[in-house]
Amino acid sequence: MKNIFLFLFMVPGFLVAQKTTILKGTVKNSQKKGIEKVSIKFGKTGTVSDEDGNYQLRIPLDQEITIMFNHISYQKLTTKITAKSRNVIRFSPILTLKTENLDEVVIKDKRKVAAGITNIDVLKAKNIIGPNAGVENVLMTLPGVNNNNELSTQYNVRGGNFDENLVYVNGIEVYRPFLVRSGQQEGLSFINTNMVQNIDFSAGGFQAKYGDKLSSVLDITYKKPAETAITIDASLLGASATFEGLFLDNKLSAIAGVRYRDNSLFVNSKQIEINFRPRFTDVQTYLSYQFSEKFELNFLGNFSLNNYNYKPISRRTRFGTVVNPIELIVFYEGQEQNNYLTLFGALSGDYKINDNFKITTTASRYNTQEEEYFDISAQYNLGEVDANIGSENFGEVEFSQGIGSQLNHARNDLDALITNVQIRGTLKKENIQWNFGAKYQKEDIIDRIREWEIIDSLGFAIRPPFHSSNNQPYEPFEGEIAPYQNIRKDNHVAIHRFSGFVQFNQRSFWNDHQIWYNLGVRAHRWSVTGNGVASNNQFILSPRGQFAIKPDWQKDMLFRVSGGWYSQPPSYRELRDFDGNINVDVKAQKSIHFVTGMDYSFEMWNRPFKLTTEIYYKDLTDVNAYTIDNVRIRYRADNAATAFATGLDVRLNGEFVPGSESWVSFGYLKTEENINNRGSIARPSDQRIKFGILFQDYVPNLPDLKAYLNLVYNSGVPGGAPSYSDPYNFQQRLRDYRRADLGVSYIFADANKRYTTGWLSKFKELSAGLELFNMFDIQNAITNTWVRDVYSKTQFGIPNFMTGRVLNFKVAMKF
Repeated sequence: MKNIFLFLFMVPGFLVAQKTTILKGTVKNSQKKGIEKVSIKFGKTGTVSDEDGNYQLRIPLDQEITIMFNHISYQKLTTKITAKSRNVIRFSPILTLKTENLDEVVIKDKRKVAAGITNIDVLKAKNIIGPNAGVENVLMTLPGVNNNNELSTQYNVRGGNFDENLVYVNGIEVYRPFLVRSGQQEGLSFINTNMVQNIDFSAGGFQAKYGDKLSSVLDITYKKPAETAITIDASLLGASATFEGLFLDNKLSAIAGVRYRDNSLFVNSKQIEINFRPRFTDVQTYLSYQFSEKFELNFLGNFSLNNYNYKPISRRTRFGTVVNPIELIVFYEGQEQNNYLTLFGALSGDYKINDNFKITTTASRYNTQEEEYFDISAQYNLGEVDANIGSENFGEVEFSQGIGSQLNHARNDLDALITNVQIRGTLKKENIQWNFGAKYQKEDIIDRIREWEIIDSLGFAIRPPFHSSNNQPYEPFEGEIAPYQNIRKDNHVAIHRFSGFVQFNQRSFWNDHQIWYNLGVRAHRWSVTGNGVASNNQFILSPRGQFAIKPDWQKDMLFRVSGGWYSQPPSYRELRDFDGNINVDVKAQKSIHFVTGMDYSFEMWNRPFKLTTEIYYKDLTDVNAYTIDNVRIRYRADNAATAFATGLDVRLNGEFVPGSESWVSFGYLKTEENINNRGSIARPSDQRIKFGILFQDYVPNLPDLKAYLNLVYNSGVPGGAPSYSDPYNFQQRLRDYRRADLGVSYIFADANKRYTTGWLSKFKELSAGLELFNMFDIQNAITNTWVRDVYSKTQFGIPNFMTGRVLNFKVAMKF
């Protein structure tokens, strides 16, 4: 009888449970911190979020309900949800402070995912450990994004090179320096992480509204402040200060940042003994004035001055095998002095005709003045090391295999002025959106090249690479002593560009399945005048499309496909060949993209996870083949190659540790080119395997003590060959790139840990920590130094190693 009553008591509850499911998640603010005491309710049913922002609510099945998230300090968020299965539904909204303005958060994020755009947490960009902490450092943990140079912010995406990536700040394209040869010369990235509000990244198959490049898009949005604050970061690598606030009755929002960078800590850990005095300085500002509800005027400005003074003293490198070790000893005289001055200004106006129609006009100017001056003489001794363990001279050089010297000279000056005017518009109607735009750009470049190299071995001058054979000392050489390399050019190039696009976007339903798609086309017309020689006008069309579907399944899955005909009209770098000559008739490189992918969101250990997989293929024609030395790219400027790139990218991200998002990424790539129908060879960016881990953790009993681990493994790329060499004769690969960086920090104060008394009450945020770069002290090679022996006619490629283990201390504060 007791069992019968128990059964009758459980039946109603069982039936009710079958008609409801669980809605759970975490309510967060714009800094991705949980918000306590948020009211979540529909009808007369509701709950309140806990101290970490977590909530759980039972909702009915097969019934559309309206849920409200309400907090006294944040704007109310209302959303409609229909539960169609008994699976747990996760929804983690981001609430906005009432002083901020943010529209259509949920719909916008869904469209980005459907478009294959990765949104990167700004806090991760600030906190991730790495020699160049910031946005680019986060990108290099993603699949398909590679860089074997930790001192550089440049990156390759899916078989492309550094020049094939679009970078926008508030819709304005920004550029990288022209003459930089090595990562240690770069200094600061254009992007100031402390000023960033949003980071979007697409690794391929991107929309027509973005520009004409072949590989990727990085779209940065600088923030409009909601309060007055000062942020200061300092470490052994430099310092930065950022001020933000509202003025003139909150109509004017302003944010400005000053940064200073010094790479001495890294460069002094390398194998070369040097005197190094770098000074990398950057000042940026973003102003926005709200004239009315319909019109807003914005200004983005940047001033950057990089002074790079480099005086090498000596170098000692051992390479070869255990059985046959070889040591290179070099003594230097002379120095290198490089200066890079960059000025950038952009003025834009946003006019909101109505709630559905918006027009943006922008005028910008970018000027870079670059000087590259060096005179460096090197005398070297290449010796065989005694590898006999029982020998009294074990480990010492016992025989000189080659002795020689080398003199490098340069007096290179470049002045580039890029001016553009553009107009963009957005028209919305229910679930349909039109984007359109037009742009005019003029590029004026003055380039003076004076660069030569003389090589000597055992007192005999080595002839240029393609010179007739040198039989010294057996036969006297009676010809003129010529530099091994010699470039003397004066170039003045002007490029005029007209481009535009139109794009159609729609979000709809197919039965109960959600679908997104967009179709667009870009047009680009340009002409080049170089050294008084004008090219014919060239014109390209670039149609692109995307389609995504989220099936009405119990599992949360989204499938997408994208592609199109992409083109990259040549920049000045692509017009200049190995010898500094300008070819005004260089064509646009063309690529057919096909990308298909899947997103699968699920729960594991009662925590959210997401698996993203993409397969891609690129067919390239009119390819402008190139060589790369460190970060310096030199083009053939002849469109004489075809190429392809194919691969697989996989990324799993989620809360491996409760409350902290981490991810694991894997990428496979194969890219080859065929130059002048000589057969297929690996391209310089053929990095077959990529594996990356970004892991965050904290001490359970001390959650304010956090740890960040960044692991990267990249298989070797073809490289290290002399830049003038035939790539068909140099296909050997550099060693694999392996790196592990560890950071530990303690948070004294932040948005969830505020003090009302004591010295900590003065801080909105305060943290301090230690960073250990390359903690396993792995020797990664970026290029080779080539040493020649006149007797054996042999060239030895001695690896140039990157940075070793380095310890850094940093502190960050916000008032």
